[in-house]
Amino acid sequence: MESRVLTGAPAIRGLPFIRKPAARFTASCGAPALKSTGTFNDGGNLIWRNQLRPAILLEASAAAVVSPVTKREYLPPCPAAASSSAEGSDSSGPVGFFQKYPAIVTGFFFFMWYFLNVIFNILNKKIYNYFPYPYFVSVIHLFVGVAYCLVSWVVGLPKRAPIDSNLLKLLIPVAVCHALGHVTSNVSFAAVAVSFTHTVKALEPFFNAAASQFILGQQIPFTLWLSLAPVVIGVSMASMTELSFNWTGFISAMISNISFTYRSIYSKKAMTDMDSTNLYAYISIIALIVCIPPAIIIEGPQLLKHGFSDAIAKVGLTKFISDLFWVGMFYHLYNQLATNTLERVAPLTHAVGNVLKRVFVIGFTILVFGNKISLQTGIGTSIAIAGVAMYSFIKAKIEEEKQQLKKA
Repeated sequence: MESRVLTGAPAIRGLPFIRKPAARFTASCGAPALKSTGTFNDGGNLIWRNQLRPAILLEASAAAVVSPVTKREYLPPCPAAASSSAEGSDSSGPVGFFQKYPAIVTGFFFFMWYFLNVIFNILNKKIYNYFPYPYFVSVIHLFVGVAYCLVSWVVGLPKRAPIDSNLLKLLIPVAVCHALGHVTSNVSFAAVAVSFTHTVKALEPFFNAAASQFILGQQIPFTLWLSLAPVVIGVSMASMTELSFNWTGFISAMISNISFTYRSIYSKKAMTDMDSTNLYAYISIIALIVCIPPAIIIEGPQLLKHGFSDAIAKVGLTKFISDLFWVGMFYHLYNQLATNTLERVAPLTHAVGNVLKRVFVIGFTILVFGNKISLQTGIGTSIAIAGVAMYSFIKAKIEEEKQQLKKA
């Protein structure tokens, strides 16, 4: 009680202020007082690899107001206090296995990202082998994902973020491009081999660079353009000798590249402080609404006439429904895992991982479906993937240097 009263009482003029040794030690070697230099506000989103990412902007606050009557001195902590406080924090509770070994958690995210992506591509292609209706299947992909998001909102994991008319106007172009890119990708998957579609989609960085240079007016370094040359050459070589080649699959994959490029452009205009999970949920809802009318108009009559009946006759009603449900779940979860993985690693690591993911998908689909490819197709695919890897590496390094300059 005495110590508390003396500490809070003002000094009496003419009398020295006496502290207990323990109090003095605490004042000089305890945890330092934190001096605020800014306030954290919800800011915009960072666009990275065609995906919206929430960012936190640090705004400089006004100069600290120092009272002329009282002057406080902030002393740095002594080593003994720092070590004791660290030990105290460690002893306050047991450290979990995942906190102690974060690399294992990151590796698990990468594994699940690859695994779900490969399973999605394999199951998706198997569905097209007995149910060749990519517009309807695209609707199912988005429908299952939207249902998953709605259930997550109901249970509060995560809590639904509010949306207004202004944000809705910004998200509609993003969602339309997302819907168009998703549908055309599935049209290509249904028409040609999965490996060939992924080879053509390796051209997406080329379209991104071209849009940044000629539409957004951003200067693209010559090294990036140079790294894209093997991509164009490799895709051209693979396309000329691809055994499953047809113009529907090729043109659809190219339209998908252009659509996702414009999605990236509109995403930069729709930067918001909403978290990525809620943002992707709203985009999926809008994209689902966009995809339903074309599916009804283009494939509706055929589905009602013989599409559903033929599929059920081939595999049975239970397997047909379960395949559609699980392919939608795998589609949504692998996209969510890709976002979670990006949040845990550096951009360069994620770029390399994204290239390796495409290699895994191409390799596993060739093994599962036994697709025969010519030697020139194999060489062209390898050159294209190597070019994408080079482009991703250079771009990630440039972005990291920009971020370091901003921090400096």
